[in-house]
Amino acid sequence: MMRRLFAALLLVCCAAAHASQPAAFIYPPPETGSDQRHLYYWQLLEAALAANRDKYGDYVARPYTAPMTFPRAVAEVESGKGRVNIVARATNLELEKRLLPIPIPLDKGLLGNRLLLIMPDTQARIDRVRTLADLRAFSIGQASTWTDVTVLRSAGLNVVTAEDYEGLFQMLGAHRFDLFSRGVNEIEPEWLAHRDKIKGLTVERGLMLQYPMPRYFFVPRTPEGERMAARIRDGLMRLVATGEFERRYQAYKKLVLGNVSLAGRRVLRFDNPELSALAPLSEKYWWDDLSAEIAQRPASAH
Repeated sequence: MMRRLFAALLLVCCAAAHASQPAAFIYPPPETGSDQRHLYYWQLLEAALAANRDKYGDYVARPYTAPMTFPRAVAEVESGKGRVNIVARATNLELEKRLLPIPIPLDKGLLGNRLLLIMPDTQARIDRVRTLADLRAFSIGQASTWTDVTVLRSAGLNVVTAEDYEGLFQMLGAHRFDLFSRGVNEIEPEWLAHRDKIKGLTVERGLMLQYPMPRYFFVPRTPEGERMAARIRDGLMRLVATGEFERRYQAYKKLVLGNVSLAGRRVLRFDNPELSALAPLSEKYWWDDLSAEIAQRPASAH
């Protein structure tokens, strides 16, 4: 009897100790040393968790210690007991089946405003593009795991894929494809990081591709994942209510747009067939089509 009672007390103590541990949010580290694409999202996660610490308690939010590819990170989250338990990715139908999405566009769809990295001899040809049909004469490089591949191909565009993110820059420099489509929030730091390694690499100066491409947080489809999602959703909406979300977004947008000129660009718009009914397409707050920046008087670009 005493042995059973001791065992029961031990279980209760262990459960209480576990419950008192801060909730852990472990995310993938950058793919390379110069890769800063996800810093804003993890800072936003930290702010959301801090915003409702009074309700949910302490937390730990940190990157995993070793590099990890996107497919590996998704598999880790999907397992529900992996080395990472949260990712911030552009959504697609398959991802929403495998992982639990928190359908709040973290960067107001900024990722779906696409500019092009090119080599200098391509600019004159791009200057003549006015329609989607014109664009089909060009090949576009993308990583095979990116949602953009399906979006671009559904629009009838010629997409060349590769497994390696860094390898795509080398492929562009070797003219393996014509255009490297990048989000406006990615292209400036990527150009700066690669311009010395790939001579002539430049940001195309007159065109923008545009489609709805929300980036969400994703967690495991488990009871623990549901608790994580509830806390993150609550924290993000608290940031919205206080104006902190908008402040952070505007500061982020100013930072990532850098010196890239958007004024006067021709915009080619098309649909994203990878969006589910969860996407808040009718809520204008969550989308920034950069119309104000595009409408400005053109200035010199790179």
